[in-house]
Amino acid sequence: MSAGAAVVRSAPGKLFVAGEYAVVESGTPAILVAVDRRITVTVSPAEKPGVLISSDLTTRAVRSRWSRGRLVPADGPPGTATATATAGATAAGAAGGGEQTRRALAHVLAAVESVGRLLAEHGRPLPDLSLSVSSTLHEGGRKLGLGSSGAVTAASVAAVAAFCGLDLTADARFRLALLATARIDPKGSGGDLAASTWGGWITYRAPDREQVLDLAARLGVAQALREEWPGYGVRRLPPPAGLELEVGWTGNPASTTSLVADLHRRTWRGTSSHHKFVQTTTDVVDGAVAALEAGDGPALLHQIRRARQELARLDDEVGLGIFTPELTALCEAAESVGGAAKPSGAGGGDCGIALLDAHAPNDISHVRQRWAAAGVLPLPLRPAMEGIEE
Repeated sequence: MSAGAAVVRSAPGKLFVAGEYAVVESGTPAILVAVDRRITVTVSPAEKPGVLISSDLTTRAVRSRWSRGRLVPADGPPGTATATATAGATAAGAAGGGEQTRRALAHVLAAVESVGRLLAEHGRPLPDLSLSVSSTLHEGGRKLGLGSSGAVTAASVAAVAAFCGLDLTADARFRLALLATARIDPKGSGGDLAASTWGGWITYRAPDREQVLDLAARLGVAQALREEWPGYGVRRLPPPAGLELEVGWTGNPASTTSLVADLHRRTWRGTSSHHKFVQTTTDVVDGAVAALEAGDGPALLHQIRRARQELARLDDEVGLGIFTPELTALCEAAESVGGAAKPSGAGGGDCGIALLDAHAPNDISHVRQRWAAAGVLPLPLRPAMEGIEE
């Protein structure tokens, strides 16, 4: 099957429920939930040779061409860029875009390259195409901390693969997306990609990303998709029984990549305290998974409170700035009515989550009012039970 009519794919955003920071260690579990704001990617035949990428979050489009296995600026010499973070910046810069363009499109470039490499191994060229991105994971152009990079990567891989006639399983699409993001930042766990791919509530364990990249380099992309990835695992979970998921946005965007990289630079990593954090977080996540599968709401609330306490211990010890005044107020408001709450993701801004009694609407209203008074915007989000959609 060859490329033809336009293809549209969308992917939901995500929230971490438990397991942040520890999940970057291969085989360490986390819980995530997909949310009903999405990124939509449309791929259609190109009017001009090459790959044209545009986004509603940028003012300029990027035109690239395929050269020796890489996307390079359409007007540059061969081999002048790659689809790493630096490459995305180079390509965007060639189109006259600024920092926002470079950040927004590097993951899309990497996603297209991953599909292009798979096509090349089947003896097929990457066709000329036009790819456009639209997002509801932002507010007034600012990211909400809902995993926009993961969602756009997952949606781009799915849309480009379908446009090119590749019939891929959800697992294969996830693996292609992880290969793309690992080339930009091998420290990223890929949990956002998993939530965007499968949707719903999931438990996820990350593979060793350096090992995965090595597999693709040695054996090729197609074989790497079929190989066992040690540490990797994902499965669906039932939603929490009797509890309502509430989400609050602090209004302050935070960089997960920067916070995780900062932690990796600290001498804390590899210490006994680090090992304790990973072990305790693993125990929390395992307990939360068991509570979800048993439909035990009180046990789940207990584990979410433990997760908050462990993140606070990490923050006190290392000084990353995970807890902002707004996130602390968010947590205190939820716990004042018997709920449980914590930052979602790396913290430092973005979103916090709360699990509240679904049968106590007055309590939920009270928490929302306290959030608003503390400068936290309640977001009307619900779990998205479906992942990639047409």
